[in-house]
Amino acid sequence: MMNEKQAEKSVLTYSGVWIHAIAVSLFWLSGSNLPAQSLEAGLYGGGCYYLGDLNPGKHFMNYNIAYGVMLRYVIDDRWAVKLSAYRGKVKGNASQSNFMPERDLSFSSPVTDISAVAEFNFFDFYVGSRKNWITPYIYAGFSFFMFNPQNGGVDLQSIGTEGQLVGYEGRTPYKKYSFGIPFGIGVKVSLARRVGLAVFWEMHKTFTDYLDDVSKTYYLDGSTINKDDPSQILSDPTMSYNPGMQRGNSRNNDWYSFSGVTLTYKFNLVGRKRCRDLEH
Repeated sequence: MMNEKQAEKSVLTYSGVWIHAIAVSLFWLSGSNLPAQSLEAGLYGGGCYYLGDLNPGKHFMNYNIAYGVMLRYVIDDRWAVKLSAYRGKVKGNASQSNFMPERDLSFSSPVTDISAVAEFNFFDFYVGSRKNWITPYIYAGFSFFMFNPQNGGVDLQSIGTEGQLVGYEGRTPYKKYSFGIPFGIGVKVSLARRVGLAVFWEMHKTFTDYLDDVSKTYYLDGSTINKDDPSQILSDPTMSYNPGMQRGNSRNNDWYSFSGVTLTYKFNLVGRKRCRDLEH
């Protein structure tokens, strides 16, 4: 257990150093001779959901409230870099799925996501412009996230629902953190001289199949399960499966999504002076 905690601390430390390095680089660039740089800080509000073994393909199912903060460094009228920290909760229930609904498996998990993405505007745009005040945009990048699948207040990872604690077929407990590739689309709008708004939808391709605590096969004989033992009954709530029978689809990793609105305030940075209102 101590090794896992040390690993988590190491990953968090690495993530913090990585984000700090990006932030320092952005502020260093702000002193260069690039045109029209600015920094936008703001809040995010919206929702999140997940796709995985308990919801293979229904977007926006079990949509839950999400929130967060973000910081955008505007390089020019077309390019920007955004750092964000979002938090929400994802849920899934096999009974709502068209993939083995009879399993009666379910989960909910908080998701804390830290992302860095590069954004490209299809049209010239900057907050405060009277001419170039709206644009669609796309983006992609890298993310680190933490999760903790639960059922009825029980942490599913800690009880090894697929035999991780007993080493079934060589399995070991999975980590409650992973990395992902976020990408999305949206629309940016300039509301006032220093206030901007963006509406977006993004997906995160993850490198874990345990966001929902479901991946491989059952490891218990259902007929011998003790109903009073959470580690057993939460592994197979129907008490009807045998060891080695399919519990999830380990060929596909899980996904999660954030969508909603960001509201930002712009701070002008040092750069080449010019009258942008005349140009735009």
